[in-house]
Amino acid sequence: MSVWNPDNIRDVAESVGIASLSKDVTENLARDVEFRIQQVLEEALKFMRHSKRTTLNTSDITHALRVLSVEPLYGYESTRPLRFGEASIGPGQPLFYVEDEEVDFEKLINAPLPKVPREITFTAHWLAVEGTQPSIPQNPTLSSAPSNTAKATPTNLAASSTTAKPLVKHVLSKELQLYFDRIVAAMADEHNDEYRLAALASLRTDPGLHQLIPYFVHFVNEKVTHGLKDLFTLNQALHLASALLENPALFMDPYIANLIPAILTCLVGKRLGPPNQPSQAEINGNGNGAHAVIPAHFELRNHAASLLTHILKKYSGTSVNLRPRLARTYLKLFLDPLKPLGVYYGAIIGLTALSGPDGVRQLVLPNLKLFDSVLTEAVERGERLEVDIVAGAIVKALQTLGVYIANRDVMDIDEGDDLRERIVDKVGETIGGRLVELGKTGLIRFILDEKFGD
Repeated sequence: MSVWNPDNIRDVAESVGIASLSKDVTENLARDVEFRIQQVLEEALKFMRHSKRTTLNTSDITHALRVLSVEPLYGYESTRPLRFGEASIGPGQPLFYVEDEEVDFEKLINAPLPKVPREITFTAHWLAVEGTQPSIPQNPTLSSAPSNTAKATPTNLAASSTTAKPLVKHVLSKELQLYFDRIVAAMADEHNDEYRLAALASLRTDPGLHQLIPYFVHFVNEKVTHGLKDLFTLNQALHLASALLENPALFMDPYIANLIPAILTCLVGKRLGPPNQPSQAEINGNGNGAHAVIPAHFELRNHAASLLTHILKKYSGTSVNLRPRLARTYLKLFLDPLKPLGVYYGAIIGLTALSGPDGVRQLVLPNLKLFDSVLTEAVERGERLEVDIVAGAIVKALQTLGVYIANRDVMDIDEGDDLRERIVDKVGETIGGRLVELGKTGLIRFILDEKFGD
């Protein structure tokens, strides 16, 4: 005996034009309908339980129909259970219908308006740049990282003392790890110039080194940090950084901020290399024809200054704060009376290369009178050679003012005037005397011009 009334089957058949159905057909169809309804209800109850509810919704029926590949019902989607009413159209024939909710029109008008939803906006951020996750609010912090997150690094970087592990894995192929090890070994080989030159040539031209850039930058910083007493190591670190910057296939913009501290250390570091290590170059030491050997760390500072100049020309557009920050650093070191002469040398050549004649005129020249006392004390300590080198750098910086002299009428100075006394009073004994000895009359007149500084 079927629970589903066979008369419903007969009514549906008559509505589609089937006048007569046998009793057996109606009973079989009623049992089949009952089975299908039971099947739909079982699937709907599964959705209800997975939603952790005890009330069956119309959405559960809809999902069940879709699972069973049956076209879902339309017009009954609701988050609240439906209320059915019963109406009688005759004896023994009840009719069920969905009761409509009655809404008070006055209450609806006086009800407060719903909150205006936020405007939909879209933004983009970098999850990782070359395998390194930026520290921005959109990315998770290190404290929320899983404890088993690790980063694949070359073998030579495995001894890093840092304990913070990055959130993004950066896996290197064995070929790249082997390449990194070979380049590092070549840069550390002090007795094989051909090996080092081949490694640097590869770094300048190889286009497939993007994944190794952060490791090379880390290598440069590590060697500069721990090798301040070894000029060979510092020079090779600068050569490696220069090779990376010269490679036209590498995108170095994100790593400039990480390279600058290492290069700046080689320019204005207090103690670079062993004390009094000579170089192969010679200068005219004291103006009387005697030759002296330049300490090797001055050559390192020249190399670092040229590399920083290259970076400023190429990347100042993307690193807008780079130029003013370097200028402040150079000026602060130049005005500090307690720094070694090597620091002053690096600050002067760096400031000259950074700002040109305008910077020399506004920052260097007005402070030369006070700086003369620093040079005088250094001469008294027996550092005559270093003083000559720093004074030479200052004179070279002052010579950049020639662009003003060519386009400006400078006052005439009578031959009888004490030119040396006046320039010494303006810029100090050391620099003033050197300008007179070198015969820089036009430059001296420009400096002594009363209109200078207008």
